[in-house]
Amino acid sequence: MSKKIKALELTALRDSLGAAKDYVILEPVKCDAAADYEFRRTLRDKKIRVLMVKNSYAKKVFGELKMNAGDVWSSTTLLCFGGASMKELSNTVDTAVKASKKDAKAAEKYKVKTAVSDGSPVTLEVAKKMPTREEAIGNVLGCVLAPGANLAAAILGAGATIMAVVKTIETNAEKAATDVPAAAEAPAAGGDAAPAA
Repeated sequence: MSKKIKALELTALRDSLGAAKDYVILEPVKCDAAADYEFRRTLRDKKIRVLMVKNSYAKKVFGELKMNAGDVWSSTTLLCFGGASMKELSNTVDTAVKASKKDAKAAEKYKVKTAVSDGSPVTLEVAKKMPTREEAIGNVLGCVLAPGANLAAAILGAGATIMAVVKTIETNAEKAATDVPAAAEAPAAGGDAAPAA
């Protein structure tokens, strides 16, 4: 293969990968054309691209992009990339891999080599649990706002307790004030009745 053709293929691979930072790397093991078509169609419907790559080219392009995929550049390699987040990508690919194995006794058609998230290799199980961008922002905001909410609750809680005690004292004082005149009138009424008898 001439240097020009190699350069063209490397450029095409760089352009295909674009700015993607999240990948799931697979190895097709016992996959026929029909199963491969169904697998790719399922992922295409979810806006995920599947690209079979030459290992030496993929290793070179990943090195240029400062991404570490680990030691996965042997045998046939499929790169799956796209989707809104690593979680969506890995869950969709995992579902498609499991769906491609229709019979429990049949051999696996695809083997997951690894997943790459933001240039670092992770297992597929870890990738499936990674938060989406929105979830991560929500977690950060929750951590930032939680101390303020706790402080406000502490201030309002103590204030509410003090107000409840003051209200109870006030209610008891009003009740005692209404009970005292009634008690004073009762002996006077009793005193009038005794001399008449």
